Order: sequence, then C-alpha cells, then structure tokens
Amino acid sequence: MAVSKKVIDRITTQLKRYQTVLADAKNRDISESDTVVIIGDMLSDVFGYKKYTEITTEFSIRGTYVDLAVKVDDDVRFLIEAKAIGVSLKDAHVKQAIDYGANHGIEWVVLTNAVQWRVYRVYFRQPIDKSLVFDLDLLEANLRKPEMLECFGNLSREGFTKSSMIALFNQQQATSKFSLAAALLSEPVLTALRRELRRIYPDIKVEEESLKTVLENEVLKREVVESDEAVQAFENVKRAKRAAERAKARESETEEAQASLEAPKLAQPASAPATTTVAPPRE
Repeated sequence: MAVSKKVIDRITTQLKRYQTVLADAKNRDISESDTVVIIGDMLSDVFGYKKYTEITTEFSIRGTYVDLAVKVDDDVRFLIEAKAIGVSLKDAHVKQAIDYGANHGIEWVVLTNAVQWRVYRVYFRQPIDKSLVFDLDLLEANLRKPEMLECFGNLSREGFTKSSMIALFNQQQATSKFSLAAALLSEPVLTALRRELRRIYPDIKVEEESLKTVLENEVLKREVVESDEAVQAFENVKRAKRAAERAKARESETEEAQASLEAPKLAQPASAPATTTVAPPRE
C-alpha cells in the first residue's frame, strides 16, 4: 500500500471519531437514507474523496441508480450498495450492485451498513461472479491493526489503484481461512503430513484419505470446508496450482532451450585422407 503517513493518520483519527457516531446511530436504529448520509461523510472524512464532485448518488446504470458511486475524473472507482445500519449484511444484498458493476465494467463493489464494510471483486464472465476481498466491522476492529489500515488505505483517494487493489485481493485470498483450509486439504500437504506422522509413529499406518476425513470432520470448522467461500477457495487453490505448474514447465523449457544454444557444437569427425591407387608394374 503506497500511501503516506499523513493519510494513515487521517484514516486512524477519523475512524476513531466515527466509532462514536456509528455506535450512536446503531443505538437509534437510523434508516437506510440516514445511513447513506453517514457513509457519504465517511467517504470524504476517512477516505479523502471530494464530497461534492467525487461522491454521487446520481450514478445511473440502465435507468437504475446505485446508492453511491465514487468517481475520480472519468474513472468510476467503486460502487456502494448501502443498507440501514441495523441490517445484518448478506451476500444476497450485494447482487444488485454486482449486476450494476458487471453492466458498466466496474470491478470493485462495496456493501456496507456504515459499520460493516465488505469489498467485492467482480468477475466479468458468464455467469457473473464475485469474490470477497475483505470484511471489516468498525465497532469491533482494532483501528491500528495493519490489516485494517491496509484495507482502508487501498480504498482511499490517495491509495486506490487497480494494481494495488488486485495485490490486496491476492493477499487476502491467499491468507483467508478458506484458502488455508483448502491448502491443508491439498494432496502435497496431506502427503507431507502423512510422512511426518510416519516419522513420529513408525509403527502406525496412516492413509492420506483418512487424514483428509479427520481434518474435514473433526479439525476444521464446517464453514471453511462446505460454504460457498470454501468452494471458491478450493477452486482458487486448484487454479493457482495449475498456473504454477505451467509457469514451472515454461521455465524448464526456456532453460533447456538456452542450454542447447550455449552447448558447444560437437566436433565433426575428420575426413579420411584421400588414397591413391598405384597400378602394378607391367611385366
């Protein structure tokens, strides 16, 4: 995240101030429209966007308006689907905003009730799909936690770029509980675990399939094995593995080609000396 200390200090200070505002608003159970007002203020005070030129409620996609859109110059950075502060967020809530993003080529969508902030990445494929980038609760989070500052810093006016958001997404995906569970249940890790158990208990026979069953049913929480996020994480791990294998194969082919070019040419065998046939003397 390439943002200055000044920006980090602003985010930390403003988030601390808004914790009081949000706690009061939640106690009063304010409406969705009033929640949108607070979210707009946060986009300005916390994230640094210009309130009257870069934050809009008038962004129309196919005749329908999204709750909020953040637009810098001609670039729509992300869309926001807002819910009332007392509403618990669900994946179903973000479907409309995901459809908005897909229809307009906008890759990042935020679902928030001002307290909880969920950021999604939109995949422009059939069917349209999404992945959760991060999910943070401002009333429970440690505001000085590096993960918090990294996530909000990347959403800020100064820190938002496509490359920084993709880097954040990749980092969050790789270290999520779902990805870690998928990695633990992968064949290489099960093989390594089986090998270690055999080293510790040489007289015990352990099969990889039985290890996988125990991990799935008794060690890992059901959420990280059977949820939609878990299924997505397993697919991500498989794709990453295939990509790594292809990259390794290409690297090996390149090294072999380079080696063949640099190898000295085999010396050609010397030609046999020409022989002269001498006719026998006449008698």
